[in-house]
Amino acid sequence: MAAAGITQPPQPPKLQKLLERDPYLAPFEKDFQRRYSLFYNRLKNIEENEGGLDKFTKSYKTFGVNQFVDGGIYCKEWAPGAEAVFLTGDFNGWNPFSHPYKKMEYGKWELFIPPGQDGYPPVPHGSKLKVVIRAQNGELLYRISPWARYVVRDEDKVNYDWVHWNPPLSYIRKHPSPKRLKSLRIYESHVGIASPEGKVASYKNFTYNVLPRVKDLGYNCVQLMAIMEHAYYASFGYQVTSFFAASSRYGTPDDLKEMIDVAHSMGITVLLDVVHSHASKNSEDGLNKFDGTDSCFFHSGPRGNHQLWDSRLFDYANWEVLRFLLSNLRMWIEEYRFDGFRFDGVTSMLYHHHGIGTGFSGDYNEYFGLHVDEDALCYLMLANHMINFLHPECITIAEDVSGMPALCRPVAEGGGGFDYRLAMAIPDKWIQIIKELKDEDWNMGNIVHTLTNRRYQEKYIAYAESHDQALVGDKTLAFRLMDAEMYTNMSVLSPLTPVIDRGIQLHKMIRLITHALGGESYLNFMGNEFGHPEWLDFPRKGNNESYHYARRQFNLTEDHLLRYRFLNAFDRDMNKLEERFGWLASPPAYVSEKHESNKVIAFERAGLIFIFNFHPIKSFWILMLQNMEGIKGWTTVQSTSLKNILTIIDLIHLCSPIHRPTSANSPDDATSTA
Repeated sequence: MAAAGITQPPQPPKLQKLLERDPYLAPFEKDFQRRYSLFYNRLKNIEENEGGLDKFTKSYKTFGVNQFVDGGIYCKEWAPGAEAVFLTGDFNGWNPFSHPYKKMEYGKWELFIPPGQDGYPPVPHGSKLKVVIRAQNGELLYRISPWARYVVRDEDKVNYDWVHWNPPLSYIRKHPSPKRLKSLRIYESHVGIASPEGKVASYKNFTYNVLPRVKDLGYNCVQLMAIMEHAYYASFGYQVTSFFAASSRYGTPDDLKEMIDVAHSMGITVLLDVVHSHASKNSEDGLNKFDGTDSCFFHSGPRGNHQLWDSRLFDYANWEVLRFLLSNLRMWIEEYRFDGFRFDGVTSMLYHHHGIGTGFSGDYNEYFGLHVDEDALCYLMLANHMINFLHPECITIAEDVSGMPALCRPVAEGGGGFDYRLAMAIPDKWIQIIKELKDEDWNMGNIVHTLTNRRYQEKYIAYAESHDQALVGDKTLAFRLMDAEMYTNMSVLSPLTPVIDRGIQLHKMIRLITHALGGESYLNFMGNEFGHPEWLDFPRKGNNESYHYARRQFNLTEDHLLRYRFLNAFDRDMNKLEERFGWLASPPAYVSEKHESNKVIAFERAGLIFIFNFHPIKSFWILMLQNMEGIKGWTTVQSTSLKNILTIIDLIHLCSPIHRPTSANSPDDATSTA
C-alpha cells in the first residue's frame, strides 16, 4: 500500500496485455510505467491549464495572424527572448515600430488591429508581412511568423517572404474523406517532380494528370512528400522552414486543398510526410533564432544541433513547442483534410544519440535506459493520442529503423500509439542480395526471414524501394538489375537480352513477394513501379541547376514500343489482385516451402497459394501444380480453388528462362502479364 499522502504514478491501463503478448518486455515494465506517467501528467497539465487538449491544439487559430469575423486582426507570438515585438508590412508602409505587440505572461506577445471603415480588414489578403524582434542586444530582427500559412520567394531573391493568406473566397471541399482503410497500397509522391517536363510541377498537374494514374494503378493512398515549406528544394522537403505553410512552389493553398478533395472523390486516402524530427537552420525565413536567442523552439548548445543533418532539434519538453507541433498536426488535418501522417526521422527523435553510429541488433536493452529521449517519445504519444481522440479516422506511420518495441501499440498499453511502422530492413535486404550475391547464391530462408521478421500485432508497411533508393548516389532496383541496358534494350523492336529479361522478371517477383509476404500494407515510390530509368537529383550547383533528373517520365509507360509498359501493367495487376483478395488485411502468411537448391518459396495467404521460383535456369512450376498436394500445409488450403492458384502463378509469371517466347516483337513476350 502506498504511504499516506503519496500518490502512485499512473499505470498504462492495458500494459499487462502488452507483457502477455511479449513476456521478454517484462523486465522493462517500470520503463513503460515511467513513459506513460510522463505522458499522463503532461496531458493532465494541458487539460487543467489550457482548457483541454481540444483548445490547446487549436492554437493555430490564435497564434500568428488571424482575422476576426468583424475584419479585425489578432496577432500572437511566442518570443521569450525578445525585448520587444512589432508587426510591419505593406499595410503600414513597412514602419517597423507603428504596431507594437503587448507583452504577456510566459514569453507571449499579442497585438489587435481594429477593422477599418465598413469592416475592411487592415491587413489585406496577399500583402507582405514581417515580425520585427528587438533582441536582447538591441538588434532589430525581421522574421517570418512561425505560424505563417503562406510564404513565397521571388525569382530574384534568396529568402522567402511571408504573405498574408486570407482570400475572400477560399476553396470549399465537395467530397467527404474516405473511410479508414483496412490496408494501404501507398503511392509515395513528390508533387514537384510529378511530370516528364524539366520544371517544378504543380498541384494542378498532380490533380489532373497524376491522381488518375494512381487510381488506375490500384493504389488507394497517396503519401505526399515536401509539402511543408522548405527553402532548399534539393532537401526533398526535409529541411522545413515554415511548418504551417503549404509549399508555394507548386501553387496556392487552395490548389492543394482542391488536389486532396479530388483524391478523396476517387476514394484515395492522402497522407502528409510530416517532419517534426528537426528544422532548417535558416533564421531569416525559418524558425532558427526566431527571438534572437539560440534556444526558443530548440535546445540550446550542442544538444540543439543535429551533427549529420546540419539542422536544429526541438525541445520536446517545452510547453510552447508542444503547442506548436500538436497544433501543426491538427491544422493539416482540419484545414487541408489530410487523412494522416508519415512521421519522418522517428529514430532520431527517440534516442539522444539520434541513431548516429549506432547499429540496432534487436537486444531489448537498446530500447530502454538513459539513451532514450523520453520527452520526444512523450510528444509522439501525445500526438497519436490527440489524433486518435479528435480524428480517429486518421492514420499515423512511424519511420523508425531501430525497431522500438510497442511503438505501434496503443498508448493505453504503454506503446507509442502509431498505426504502422515502415519495414525498413526489406529494401536494404534486396539491395544487399542483388549487389553482393550471384543468382545461384540467393538464400531463400534469409529472404523469407527478412520479409516475415516483424513484431507480432504491430502493423508494418512493406516496400521493395522508396524515394531513398531513387536518389542520386544510390540506385533503384531496376538500375541495379539492368543498368546501362535500360537505355539501349528496352524497346520491343530489339532482342530481349539476358540482362533485360532477368531484370524485368526479378523486378516483378521482388515486388510481389514483398507485397504479399512483407507486411500489412505496401508502399512504392512514384515511377519505380515501371522501372524508371534514371535516378532522382534536384537542381543544385553540382549539376548546374538542372531539372533533367528532377522529373518522372510517365510518358515511357504510354509508348507501346517500350517494355516499361509491361512493368507498369504488372504493378496494376498486382494491386488489383490484392484489392480483390485482401491479403494485406489478412493474417500473416503460412510459409510452406523454402527450398534452397530449387530456389523456391511457397506460402499461403488470404486463400491464395503463392509460389516463387528464383532459380536462374530451371523451371518447376508445372511440376509444382502436378504435385501440389505434396506441399506442406496443402491440407489447410484445400478450399482454395485451382483458378486462384493459377491466377497467382500467371501474375508472377514463373516461366523461367528455359520457357520463353522466341519473338521479341510479340505483345505476349516474357515481360507481359497474364
